[in-house]
Amino acid sequence: MDFFNIYPLTIPGILSAVICGGVIGIERQLFGKPAGVRTSAFICLGAYLFITMSLTALGSNSGDATRVLGQIVSGIGFLGAGVIISREGALQGVTSASLIWVLAAMGALIGFGYYISAYFLTIVILTILLVIGWIERTLKTAIGRGENTLEDQKPRSL
Repeated sequence: MDFFNIYPLTIPGILSAVICGGVIGIERQLFGKPAGVRTSAFICLGAYLFITMSLTALGSNSGDATRVLGQIVSGIGFLGAGVIISREGALQGVTSASLIWVLAAMGALIGFGYYISAYFLTIVILTILLVIGWIERTLKTAIGRGENTLEDQKPRSL
């Protein structure tokens, strides 16, 4: 018995899932949003584990990995739905919910062996979160509306 044999998992796969999910989670945690470092890393790692196990147990040519992928897509929606709340008629947490969905997709990407694509996707996600967040904060300040987002601003009737 080889105690240190982690087959079918790989160290690069595990590290990639934890790094990609964790880096995105750091951004969420720094801004006080749901799905921080641990949650984001677990979502990405979990999807990696399910895909890797399905490929190994069933064979990469069986087509059953696509069934597992489909179950990840639908199952992760329940987790994402849990972070969406309605406060005073406005939905909050939709970005975090969609991010949870993307984190699961990234974990699946790593499970299928596309590590470089997952790292590139991490950069794209961080760019979207940071740049769009900066633009929103800048516009709020420029408009002087305080806590209202651009989506909340409706034309005033005369």
